[in-house]
Amino acid sequence: MLDSKYLRQDIAEAAARLAKRGFALDVEAINALEEKRKALQTQTQELQSERNSRSKAIGQAKAKGEDVQPLLDAVANLGDQLAAAKAEQDSILAQLNDIAMSLPNLPAEDVPEGKDENDNVEVLKWGEPKQFDFEVKDHVDLGEALGKGLDFETGVKLSGSRFTVMRGGIARMHRALTQFMLDTHTDKNGYTEMYVPLLVNKDSLFGTGQLPKFAEDLFHTKGLVSDDGVEQDGFSLIPTAEVPLTNCARDEIYDEKDLPIRMTAHTPCFRSEAGSYGRDTRGLIRQHQFDKVELVQLVKPEDSMAALEELTNHAEQILQALELPYRKVVLCTGDMGFGATKTYDLEVWLPAQNTYREISSCSNMWDFQARRMQARFRRQGEKKPELLHTLNGSGLAVGRTLVAILENYQQEDGSVVVPAILRPYMGGLEVIS
Repeated sequence: MLDSKYLRQDIAEAAARLAKRGFALDVEAINALEEKRKALQTQTQELQSERNSRSKAIGQAKAKGEDVQPLLDAVANLGDQLAAAKAEQDSILAQLNDIAMSLPNLPAEDVPEGKDENDNVEVLKWGEPKQFDFEVKDHVDLGEALGKGLDFETGVKLSGSRFTVMRGGIARMHRALTQFMLDTHTDKNGYTEMYVPLLVNKDSLFGTGQLPKFAEDLFHTKGLVSDDGVEQDGFSLIPTAEVPLTNCARDEIYDEKDLPIRMTAHTPCFRSEAGSYGRDTRGLIRQHQFDKVELVQLVKPEDSMAALEELTNHAEQILQALELPYRKVVLCTGDMGFGATKTYDLEVWLPAQNTYREISSCSNMWDFQARRMQARFRRQGEKKPELLHTLNGSGLAVGRTLVAILENYQQEDGSVVVPAILRPYMGGLEVIS
């Protein structure tokens, strides 16, 4: 959520910066609502002042024994006018709030301007894609041939499309990847491991920006019915652990000395994939349920851009340890997520597709989420708290990492070599066959 004071004072600048994201801010409509709000505020203050003055006159008239009925009638009329003005003012404020909730974050000054993923800018490449002397298979064919280690047919039978069953060595590798990622981020990178709910309330989704704009991307539950027959609000399955992790800071005020706060969690994630329109229907790339190890940082404003570089590097460490070639791109203004001010994507090399595919997205959300959540900190010696800055990223998406290993470590006979760093997590197993 953008700063309302900034929108009032620098709306032309806000419109220009949002236009770089392809978002057209209706300046005239906002200005018209703001003028109405100001006029109603003035009217309300004047009516309140007049009512107070007349109430005082009534008291004085009563003390003198005078007939106060005409004065009472006038005050009653003022009360009706005041209530109507306040109701209209509330309506205007609600409209302004709805607009504010719909606005994406402002892009950082160094974010490249562009329309879509084709305008993203590569900033780093790591590792060389392996040259195979046989025809490579994709992860679907590999996984199905390895004792139905990837079983898409049973996933469909149990739940429907975009669900998968794993078994045997592949299921074990999936678990090993999760453990390896958590160990790296907690033991090496200073994150606190968290266990969080998979069902969250509306306030949490508003806090990180999934609601109200992206409700169709979520899976929602119906509310429970209480003993007296009243239906309670339902929950939503988390689309990422970013939601519960970041919302731990909602309505909190931290001491400056407690920052930065680094949190990590492994969770299943649930997404409806609304709008994917048949993209990546084959395999594990785009599932309704998938696992991810999430990284979240809460930092002071002056530290957030350095924290973005740090957090992104923490995700890169996993790819490097697994010896998976990847590239790092900075997203252009037209490809960034709703709440981000700057984002790096890490894209891993997939031999069967002969291209790089996203495996992690690391974003600085600036004070956008913190303002929605009222997540703040207080500097030493200061009374007034400030909004902190929030960052998040995948460290990594477990299923996509599994895909990359299957394809990059495949052998001609269809077996898959276990990366050296994972073997201690798999009882010393060197090859899945």
